Amino acid sequence: MGGGDKHLLNFHLHLPHLNHGGTGKKEMRDIPKGYLAIMVGQGEEQQRFVIPIFYFNHPLFMQLLKEAEDEYGFDQKGTITIPCHVEEFRYVQGIIDKEKSFHHHHHNHVGCFRA
Repeated sequence: MGGGDKHLLNFHLHLPHLNHGGTGKKEMRDIPKGYLAIMVGQGEEQQRFVIPIFYFNHPLFMQLLKEAEDEYGFDQKGTITIPCHVEEFRYVQGIIDKEKSFHHHHHNHVGCFRA
């Protein structure tokens, strides 16, 4: 079982601590359970997105993380930043969401035919 051909992303997540009365409290409150905030873009184009955790297992999102690793290194501090254009991220987000919707919808039909 050779691991030489596997490339594992070694991304360290530094989640901010909730500070009581600081500026980060509201930002943390608007992130539902099972979601994570990320930044997409560079410079003035940068936007904040709140994405479901399952994105981190999707090959397209993993590629975006690889690009972030190449751009910023392994050890980003604070919010994860994806260096692609916002429009490109929205396109990838649409693909991931459609696949998730298809799989969820498909599983519902399978359940209808069970004995």
